[in-house]
Amino acid sequence: MAFNKDSNIFTFVFAISMCVLVAGVLAGTFSILQTDIKYNQSAKNMVDLLSAIEVDSSRETAEIDFDKYITGFVVLNSQGNKIDSLSNKSSALSIDIKKQYRDKTIKLEDKKFPLFIAEKDNQSFYIAPLIGTGLWGPIWGFVSFNEDGNTVTGASFDHKSETPGLGAEIREDFFEKQFIGQKILDSEGIFVSIAVMKGGANIDSYHEVDGITGGTITSDGVTDMLYENLSIYSKYLNK
Repeated sequence: MAFNKDSNIFTFVFAISMCVLVAGVLAGTFSILQTDIKYNQSAKNMVDLLSAIEVDSSRETAEIDFDKYITGFVVLNSQGNKIDSLSNKSSALSIDIKKQYRDKTIKLEDKKFPLFIAEKDNQSFYIAPLIGTGLWGPIWGFVSFNEDGNTVTGASFDHKSETPGLGAEIREDFFEKQFIGQKILDSEGIFVSIAVMKGGANIDSYHEVDGITGGTITSDGVTDMLYENLSIYSKYLNK
């Protein structure tokens, strides 16, 4: 039986069919895009992490470089004690420390803190992820240490919405490279972290770097981020 194309029934059936078709296409497209987004986010995390040990990676080579340089990991609780809950280093990278930080319903004792172990040029490094708050939104990064768990060998920072030319400069080389050679323990072995100093660092200090002109609140955010995160990692690194 042929449909009368001018009938209300035909119009209704046609409209429903088109809705189903479009919904199916959109659902398929969304699924593909979600996969791409997750892959790109993972690759970006790998690139940023590797940057902390001065490996110049890219999203295209991130997985290869990650497997090459990252040799292991540990997952810590807020007391710096090891948690054996993940099976591989990729799983450790998937711990969403940004989500943990945003979700105020998650208690500190329930949060997980991944710490990565890297090998480069016959040297071992620890790489600690960081998360904090700048002037306009979240800031984050990675700091690497040599085998003493105290001396910084590299740093990589990024942000969501800091002011260009001001707080956004935390991601620039001139800011990041200041951290190389800095220490998070004082001469007595007590954790003191590293402070980003408005007006300039004391050149004789191993615990200060220069702040960003006009970016005081972002600089203070980096200081707080370093202290809050590294105080946890230091408990494990310097037992």
